[in-house]
Amino acid sequence: MLSRGRRLAALAPVLLLASCVRLIPEGTPTTPTPPPAAPATAAQIGLSAGPAISSLKLNDADARGALAAFKASCPRLQSREDASGLTTGADWNGPCDAAATWPAAQARRFFETWFETARLGDGKAFVTGYFEPEIAGVRTRQTGFDVPVYALPPDLVRAAPGDALPNDKGVLPLGRYDAEGKFVPYYDRGEIEDGALMGRKLEIAWAADPAELFFLQVQGSGRLRAPDGTVLRIGYAGQNGHPYTGIGGVMRQRGLLGSGPGQYSGSMQGILQYIADQPEAGKALMRENKSYVFFRETGVDGPYGSLGVAVRARDSAAADPAFTPLGAPVFLTLDRSEASGLWVAQDTGGAIKGPNRFDSFWGAGAEARLIAGGMSARGDALLLLPKGTVQRHPVR
Repeated sequence: MLSRGRRLAALAPVLLLASCVRLIPEGTPTTPTPPPAAPATAAQIGLSAGPAISSLKLNDADARGALAAFKASCPRLQSREDASGLTTGADWNGPCDAAATWPAAQARRFFETWFETARLGDGKAFVTGYFEPEIAGVRTRQTGFDVPVYALPPDLVRAAPGDALPNDKGVLPLGRYDAEGKFVPYYDRGEIEDGALMGRKLEIAWAADPAELFFLQVQGSGRLRAPDGTVLRIGYAGQNGHPYTGIGGVMRQRGLLGSGPGQYSGSMQGILQYIADQPEAGKALMRENKSYVFFRETGVDGPYGSLGVAVRARDSAAADPAFTPLGAPVFLTLDRSEASGLWVAQDTGGAIKGPNRFDSFWGAGAEARLIAGGMSARGDALLLLPKGTVQRHPVR
């Protein structure tokens, strides 16, 4: 899961393909409901056994896409630590070994053979949508392209033990060491936009519009299209350590969203229009989000999710890794039929927090933008876990 700014009219053709952020559907809250303070992981919530996979309304095309996404996830599934506490790498050996040679035509039988369903808590799900944005940008700075796209700075580091306090999960903060060797917070969005990183040869590309880049940062990956039609794909490389603030929520608190005079819709388009109409206020609004994302060039086979594999349209979803094992399949039954079915958790998102919270990926282009931009679905979620997992975790 943009940016019309001062170049709104000039960029109209590009913007038909652009999007961003985890988009804000019309009529839905622009700030996600915050997750409960506790429990902090899925293992603390507990699981209950769900229905047999054979009883689910899983169609063959859906199963084939999910099998392909699951196979791509396997190397990471088997090697990484599951932050949710639900599985171990060894739990995935059997399904992953089988997936390597399983015929796509029998994908549904694969999931029936190797998985069981589990309901996390009450299983009530909230699902939004995102897609890969495309904005105007070039690799080498030129007239009209003056907004730097930065690589991860080498001085952005995690504090050494004793130099800063860990957060409530025991993780030391990100920041930098100043000239005196003292650990301090890293430069925030405003400081970076004012030139804190200029002259350090960190620019990997240049965007045409700061609002476009802002929302691409919220999204986490995207494409830069140059005037000659060449495309540079970039992906998330890191973040400056400052907390994310949703500017839609800030606008709502200030009474800027609504249907009255001088108000704007709560959609992505409405927020972008405000920034275009009020350049200085819009710049200040974007700086309310002190978080700043750095990028890397990803080549042509992206975009890549947080799991480190390319995400697939209509098969991949973002989830909170504290509650859903990254790489695990998830079956959704929602009040939006196009988002119901089998997805694979291969990504994360700053606003995707809490149990049974998912962000569905729809690819790139005008149709993906339309679906993702209006996606706000509720229903039920079932995790698909290797057989034998549920009995290890008590129902709470």
